[in-house]
Amino acid sequence: MNKLVETLKQTEGRRLEFKEALPLKADLSKTIISFANDAGGEIFIGIKDDPREVTGLNEDELILLEGKISNIINDSCDPIILPEISFINFNGKHIIRVQVFKGSNPPYHLKHKSIQEGTFIRVGSSNRQASPEIIAGLERQRLNVSFDSELSYLKTTDEIDLESFRKLFFEKTGENLTKQTLHKLELYRDDQDKKFPTQALILLSDDKLRRQLFPYAKIECARFKGTDPGNFIDQKSFDESIALQPELAYQFVLRHISEGSVDYAGVYRNDRWEYPEIAIREVIRNAVIHRDYSLTGKDIKIAVFDDKIEITSPGKLLPTVDFDDMEAGQSDIRNKILAPVFKRLGIIEQWGNGLKLISAELQKYPEISLDWKEPGISFRVTFIKKNFILQQELQQELQQELQQELQQELQQELQQELQQELQQELQQELQQESLYTKVLRLIIEKPLSRKEISFKLGQKVISGQLNGVLAKLLLDKLIEWTIVDKPTSSKQKHQITRKGIEFINLLKNK
Repeated sequence: MNKLVETLKQTEGRRLEFKEALPLKADLSKTIISFANDAGGEIFIGIKDDPREVTGLNEDELILLEGKISNIINDSCDPIILPEISFINFNGKHIIRVQVFKGSNPPYHLKHKSIQEGTFIRVGSSNRQASPEIIAGLERQRLNVSFDSELSYLKTTDEIDLESFRKLFFEKTGENLTKQTLHKLELYRDDQDKKFPTQALILLSDDKLRRQLFPYAKIECARFKGTDPGNFIDQKSFDESIALQPELAYQFVLRHISEGSVDYAGVYRNDRWEYPEIAIREVIRNAVIHRDYSLTGKDIKIAVFDDKIEITSPGKLLPTVDFDDMEAGQSDIRNKILAPVFKRLGIIEQWGNGLKLISAELQKYPEISLDWKEPGISFRVTFIKKNFILQQELQQELQQELQQELQQELQQELQQELQQELQQELQQELQQESLYTKVLRLIIEKPLSRKEISFKLGQKVISGQLNGVLAKLLLDKLIEWTIVDKPTSSKQKHQITRKGIEFINLLKNK
């Protein structure tokens, strides 16, 4: 009962499906086959998915429905799939639970169709027809053979350029990469009296054949501006030997995250990166060693945003690995030849230690959360800043406050400059009531032309002194023209400015 309560809180996905009533024969068969070809799964019949509600089934029909389910699976699926069918009474409502286990004899397919047309796999919460690459992978799974152990017959081992791998091997192990070492690591095998490289050796090499066979065996790194893909700040593609790629990608990430002080222990400063860098390093390593190299057209992608870091690797999470239980010391290997080589090079440490290390590092970063999902036929791990939105809001508030302070300071500075100018001019006028002040006092009443000002001053003609005073008042911005764009207009007059009014008011106060 308690287990079902927890199950009801989960969303439909790779291992879980809810049905209000018995599905159509074709739909049920595809789901059963998809679960068997993947990690297994459960179908609950009598539960509505959206919105989630336990609707229940008619108790009198449970036995009949059980028989129908068994017949559909037996008649439609090949090879034979033997699910576990059980009844659940949940608060008086009856539910059928169909548990499908991971199959040991894939690929499973619809009996009335060929393997190529009738094989289905689980992608998220849907069933999809398997591609030839996926079918080949399922057949290797049945034979317990990994893709990286298959031989490549386009070149012999002696013809492969291993120079960069030899240097790296010697640097990390202190040993020469001899034929004996290559054979011990199963990086080549004898076939028809010739030594042919495995796919693993091709991937580790820097030979042109690697770029020909595996053009997408690379890591694409990008630093984006903001929180969504769009504008690049930096971009880098690493297509060297896959043994070199993890460190190069890790250094790219470190270049785009910051390191700063968080607190002090006594007199000593504690510096740390804004993200758990050891956890990021482990996820990048896992992305390289556990990716599915048989999938064409897909590369590893690392995206650094303002609020998160995403690491996406081709190939779904291995069925036996649970990322929600990282402390369990889980260990499963997709690439059975590459993994021991990576361990020899020190890229992989103790088996099953990677997820525990990630979990331990995350505990030191309570402000960072880890999310994982399977978008399509890939696996993505995301490191997320929990408080990024709050930090953005705080930063915006600080920016607004700073802007207001700057505006206030600017207004105060302008006011002080105006007061200083007026005080200087006032001191000069207090010493002597000049034509300068008389003209300004006349204009304050109403705009006047040059001729009108001359008449009010008692002058018979416009004097050169008056022209000079008007020019000085215009220059000091105490007066201005009424027709700005036509200085010589016959209708031109002079009017007092705000600065001129303040100047007159200061004179009155004095």
